[in-house]
Amino acid sequence: MHKGLLYPDAGGLYCPAGEFWIDPLTPVPRAVITHAHADHARSGNGEVFAAGPGIPVLDHRVGGANTFTACQYGQPFDLGRARVTLFPAGHILGSATVRVETDDGTWGVSGDFKRAPDPTCAPFEPFACDTWLTECTFGLPVYRWQDTGEVIAEILDWWQGCRQQQRPAVLFCYALGKAQRVLAELHGRALGPVWLHGAMQPLTDCYRAQGLGLIDTRPVSEADKGYKFAGDLVMAPPSAAGSPWMRRFPRHSSGFVSGWMRVRGNRRRRGYDRGFILSDHADWPALIKTAQDMAAKRVITIHGNGEALAGYLREQGLDTESWNLRQNLGQRPA
Repeated sequence: MHKGLLYPDAGGLYCPAGEFWIDPLTPVPRAVITHAHADHARSGNGEVFAAGPGIPVLDHRVGGANTFTACQYGQPFDLGRARVTLFPAGHILGSATVRVETDDGTWGVSGDFKRAPDPTCAPFEPFACDTWLTECTFGLPVYRWQDTGEVIAEILDWWQGCRQQQRPAVLFCYALGKAQRVLAELHGRALGPVWLHGAMQPLTDCYRAQGLGLIDTRPVSEADKGYKFAGDLVMAPPSAAGSPWMRRFPRHSSGFVSGWMRVRGNRRRRGYDRGFILSDHADWPALIKTAQDMAAKRVITIHGNGEALAGYLREQGLDTESWNLRQNLGQRPA
C-alpha cells in the first residue's frame, strides 16, 4: 500500500502532515474522533478533537474531558500542516465526517454515517474531496432500508399487541444512538413511560440535556418490587438478552431493532420474536449516492466488507480499493 495523505499504521488511520490519527485503535498523542461508539472512541489519548454536540456522550464513554477540544461543524482548524474540518455524519448525536486538506490534496473520512432523517442528530452533509474513505457496514445490495415511519408504526403495533395480552414488550437495541432515536420517534406518538435498562439511562440523559425531545422514560431499577411490566415497553441493550436481568419480565415478547434484521435468518438465529429494520448506517443505495455526492475520483472502503461496493464503484469508473484498518494493528508507524 502506498503512503498518501492518510494511511493505516499501528495506531489506526494516520495523517503524517498533521501528526494525528482518526478514530485510533490504540492510545495516541493526538486523535480526531468521529463519534462515541466503542469501536471508534477509546480512552487514553493525549489531545482529542471531536464535534461539540458529541462531547458529553464521549466524556461519559471514555472520560478525559480535559483533553477534549470541541469543534464546530464546518469550521476548519489546523493541525500541523493539515487543515481539518468536521461535518455532520447523521449517524448519532455529535457524529462527524472528517475532511483533511494538505498541499497533496483533500481526503474525506466517514467514520459511520447515514442519510436517513434522524431527529436526534444533524443530517449528513456532503463535501467535495479527491479521495473518499467510506464505511461499508451494510455494503451489500440486499441492505435497503424502509421508511422510518413505517418501522416505528410496526413497533407501536407490536407494543399495542403486547399491551392487549398484558405482556412486557422488551425491545433490544444499541444503548447509544439507536435507543435515543427510537425514543425520539416515539415522542408524540405514544404515552410513556418507557422503561430503560441501566446502560441506556445516562446516555439518554446526555441527549435530553441537549434539548432533544424524547418520550418519557424511567429506569427499570426504579420500578416497585414485584412490578411485572405487563403491557409496558422496556428497552435494553442486546447484551441483556438471556441474562438474569430478564427475569423481571415474565411472559415477555422480545424484539430487536437493527439493520441486520433485513436478513430474516438473523432474527431466528438470535431468538427474537420480532425484528425491526432500522439502522444508523447507510444502506446500499445511500453508500453509492454518497460516493457520487462527494465527487471523489478515488474511493476506499473501510469499516466493513467493502469488496462488493468497491467492485460496483469500479465498474462506474472510479479508482477503488478496500482497507482493513485492524489488520495493521501491531505494525510500527512508519
